[in-house]
Amino acid sequence: MTGVIHCFSSGPQLAEKALELGFFLSFSGIVTFKKAEELRTVARSVPLDRMLVETDAPYLAPMPHRGKRNEPAFVVHTASLLAELRGLAPSELAQLTTDNFFRLFAKARKPVPA
Repeated sequence: MTGVIHCFSSGPQLAEKALELGFFLSFSGIVTFKKAEELRTVARSVPLDRMLVETDAPYLAPMPHRGKRNEPAFVVHTASLLAELRGLAPSELAQLTTDNFFRLFAKARKPVPA
């Protein structure tokens, strides 16, 4: 079994159970919020091959856009924070989460480079 916990915003117990079941955890702008330290703790521990990042636009805009309409371009803030938490360059996190997406959604095809 596999799947994704969309907009994961819970604690370590649910994360552990979801991972045991083969799920991926997808993090939204919530992970950037000041009071989301428990969620950041989870993000630090999720296996990199099971992590995704999402916008959840038009909702849950990350800092520094919190309270505004979320836009897909804002995902860079969420991804940057996740990369920092994991000690990765943003480009490394982008590659990992892109690869994870294509593993999870096997019917999706990677774009052919021009």
